[in-house]
Parts: sequence; structure tokens; C-alpha cells
Amino acid sequence: MRAVIQVASNAHVEVEGEVVGKLDAPGLVILLGVTHDDDQDTARKVAEKIWQLRILEDETSAAGTDSPLLVISQFTLYGSVRKGRRPSWSNAAPGPISEPLYEYFVRYLRELGATVATGKFGAMMNVSLTNTGPFTVIVDSAELA
Repeated sequence: MRAVIQVASNAHVEVEGEVVGKLDAPGLVILLGVTHDDDQDTARKVAEKIWQLRILEDETSAAGTDSPLLVISQFTLYGSVRKGRRPSWSNAAPGPISEPLYEYFVRYLRELGATVATGKFGAMMNVSLTNTGPFTVIVDSAELA
């Protein structure tokens, strides 16, 4: 599982011109990709790491400040550009595997106490945000202990 996390003062995601998810206060935008060997345990580890990361102002975490999260599925995080000029998506898990894990990830964050808004899985989305700092970090489950 791979997540790109951006600290944002505001953010929203639109599908067909309609806002389907937004941050109601400054928080984190999380772009989440799923690969073939991910499971619920992986999702829990990544969710806990992100929720507790001290990346907000004054080295606080979203958990410590009750900052909202906007989680958006993004299979392209597992795109490979090793060969040729067209990305390969073979490392990204297909929808029947990734959608339930994406939903579990969101549900688990809510169980941890997070306020979570989402995009729409599999849809063409327009994501707008103001990246504060700018601050962006990547969490990859392959690098977690």
C-alpha cells in the first residue's frame, strides 16, 4: 500500500462537477494506492502510521489535533515507467481487490477517531487543494517495520 500525504489548508474532490468530499478544516489529503499483496493488516498499519504522523504545525499529528482527512483512491501510485513511454499499471491491484481495501482503510481510520471524507472509487475525479508548506510525504507499507 502506498500513500502520498499532503498537508492542506483546504481541499475538495469533484466528480462530474459535484463535490463528493472535502476538508471542513485544515488537515491531510491522502492519495492511496493498493498493490496485489496488500491486505487488511497492511491497511491498518498504514492508517495508524498516517494518523499518528507528526507532520502538522508544531510537530503535531492529525490524531493529536483532530484534523480531518480526505482520502482519494489512486491506482496510478503503482504506475511503472521503467520501460518505454507508456506507464504500466501491472503493480496496481485491480478494482475487486483494491476497492474493498480502500473502503476498509477509510473505515479503520474512522474507528481510530478520524473525520474522513472521500472521493469516489474508480471515478474520474478533479482534486483541488492548497498544499500548506508545501509539505508532502510518502508512506509505503514496504518500508514500515
